[in-house]
Amino acid sequence: MTNIYKALTIAGSDSGGGAGIQADLKTFQELGVYGMSALTAVTAQNTLGVHGVYPMEPAAVAAQLDALGADLPPDAVKTGMLFSSEIIRVVAEKAAQYEWRRLVIDPVMVAKGGSRLLLREAVDALVARLLPLALVTTPNIPEAELLTGMRIASLQDREIAAKTLVEMGSRYALIKGGHGAPDEPMVDLLYDGKEFRHLESRRVDTRHTHGTGCTYSAALTAGLAQGRTVEEAMDTAKAFIQAAIEDGLGIGAGHGPTNHFAYQRRRRSETHDAAQA
Repeated sequence: MTNIYKALTIAGSDSGGGAGIQADLKTFQELGVYGMSALTAVTAQNTLGVHGVYPMEPAAVAAQLDALGADLPPDAVKTGMLFSSEIIRVVAEKAAQYEWRRLVIDPVMVAKGGSRLLLREAVDALVARLLPLALVTTPNIPEAELLTGMRIASLQDREIAAKTLVEMGSRYALIKGGHGAPDEPMVDLLYDGKEFRHLESRRVDTRHTHGTGCTYSAALTAGLAQGRTVEEAMDTAKAFIQAAIEDGLGIGAGHGPTNHFAYQRRRRSETHDAAQA
């Protein structure tokens, strides 16, 4: 029987479907991993912004994680929107209890339109409780600034920030380059505590980038669930999110979602072309 790899997302719901658990589950499915979710909050959201945030009770989050830990143990876990220090405490306790070693922390803090998705007081809890449990932490540049307390204006600054995140306890730090200067190449930076790795890609001029961070970290988590190394999982995740941005859906009047179908459609097209050659 084929081994079924399982990945768990602990995150908020995006009613618009572009980010949060919806983006994560789509990504898991596209990459051949069985997806599960523990809901931390419900958002009323579309491409124009977040119109309401309704957090779950910490006990409800704990109950979801216990249900999965007891019967459907995940091969890898990612966190997204956690909202409060109380929810962070629950997630950290359950991750330690169930020994979830392949833990990806995507420190979702602010939505594209500026709405806060993590309370200010919860940043310290995330640093103190979750980063020491993380295999990989995947902030964008503004999130890395909030976590490290430093200004990031260059690639060298990003390297310093990545070192700081590893010193805080995360085994790897992946700082995404989407918020870099528009005239600079798009470079994602991975640090393993010893060496830096840079993945460069073409920067796409589009407003349809809602959920890119969620999707990228979900693709990374899917690879880890399948037993790949962080570096191998990052390569696939990079290709997945690049395709999702380049082959945009173009829906919504604001910051539209990326195209979660794009990566596999490209692969099928390449396979078909090779067979015809």
